[in-house]
Amino acid sequence: MAGMSAPKTSDPLHGITLEAMLTALVAHFGWPGLGQRISIRCFTSDPSIGSSLKFLRKTPWARDKVEGLYLFMLRDLARAASRQS
Repeated sequence: MAGMSAPKTSDPLHGITLEAMLTALVAHFGWPGLGQRISIRCFTSDPSIGSSLKFLRKTPWARDKVEGLYLFMLRDLARAASRQS
């Protein structure tokens, strides 16, 4: 099967790790802003990437919220970029 490319996917999260999403969200919103948008203790009380990843990997509803906020952030950034061009 060498030389065959993987099928294209319409999933915007395809290939994005949870760590990459979380890192981008923290860079964009900061821990306080992330904690305001998704009220979970791992974002509000002594937050770190490591502890947050551990919690998110065990908690599907929280991961869903992080994925949703990440997609919102991407759409918001795309809108801001299109307004400036």
